[in-house]
Amino acid sequence: MAEVSLTPAGDVLTITNGARQTRFHAIWLRDNATDPDTRAVSNGQRLITLRDVPANTHISAAVPCGDDIDLTFAPENKTIRFDVAWLERHAYDNAQRAQRGALPEGVTTWDNTLQHDVPVEEYSALTQRGAALRDWLGEITRLGFAKLSGGPRREGALFDVVDLFGYVRETNYGRLFEVRTEVNPTNLAYTGLGLQAHTDNPYRDPVPTVQVLYCLESSAAGGENMVVDGFAAALRLREENPAYFDVLADHAARFEFAGEKGVCLKARKPMIELDPDGTLRAVRFNNRSMAAPTDIPFEKMALFYEAYRRLGEIIDDPQMEVTFRLEPGEAFIVDNTRVLHARKGYSGTGTRWLQGCYADMDGLRSTYEAMIHAAAAEGAA
Repeated sequence: MAEVSLTPAGDVLTITNGARQTRFHAIWLRDNATDPDTRAVSNGQRLITLRDVPANTHISAAVPCGDDIDLTFAPENKTIRFDVAWLERHAYDNAQRAQRGALPEGVTTWDNTLQHDVPVEEYSALTQRGAALRDWLGEITRLGFAKLSGGPRREGALFDVVDLFGYVRETNYGRLFEVRTEVNPTNLAYTGLGLQAHTDNPYRDPVPTVQVLYCLESSAAGGENMVVDGFAAALRLREENPAYFDVLADHAARFEFAGEKGVCLKARKPMIELDPDGTLRAVRFNNRSMAAPTDIPFEKMALFYEAYRRLGEIIDDPQMEVTFRLEPGEAFIVDNTRVLHARKGYSGTGTRWLQGCYADMDGLRSTYEAMIHAAAAEGAA
């Protein structure tokens, strides 16, 4: 059983559980209480505002009850039960500031050593919406991409893939876009040329966070797909030259696209985006859509270009890439805020036809987390 103690003013609770000692402010505890008067039982949404909690809230009594603690809050004179394990999972005491460029929780970086261990699942297994789908979505969350095989060979099948975890995000390209050779295309993705690894649509704010590419025909030579872990590239840049990392993280680049009538898209975001605590949030890299950078101080512009060049060299390094060829009925899904994708050049003979669309990681993560929670609940039953 955990031991508890209060400061004389009752504004701080200390929980001692073995060698671990954790402190909580009374106002934090009252605001984050999970009793039915504070949070809706059905969805966990808060039922009160902070204004409803007295500013002078303090704890007048703390009583351990097995794996729980009963806390009485004054001046409300309200007693609420807290699960000690929940408190320990949500502890903020002694929180260490993340190292600049730290990885988000649950993320694993990779390079070409993943070549023979690419996450892939059969379409038929995914459509059962069971453990196979849960684990596949988990791999996308952890690695930033995954493949599927054995899918239907029909137009629009990629929508069925998105339906497994979220919703299609429509853009000026439509609900889907075709990727095959065209004459005088407005976008280089539609030519037979190879493409440098890049993230899609950095000129949008917010950027689509998931891209799906689905193969329908593949008789042309070449055209292999390639993916690069942008987080791994950013961390390699930081290790080689912290000043390069900092200049790309501290200053916004500009991205633009105006290749269609009535379309003029612009965004101002850093190539390496960090959360306020320094955790990696996103990587944007797309040489084709890079506009003239004007937000970097004169004294740092030369350094910016050195860092931009070096990041591109790291991304182009074969040691960073995983390559695979999509056959009809196969697809791959990428986290467009992290994983760069590319295509090697292919010949003009035969056909190479893919369809693509965008979705968002919040839907994918929501589906994955809901499946995790459902599995945990079944295991506890």
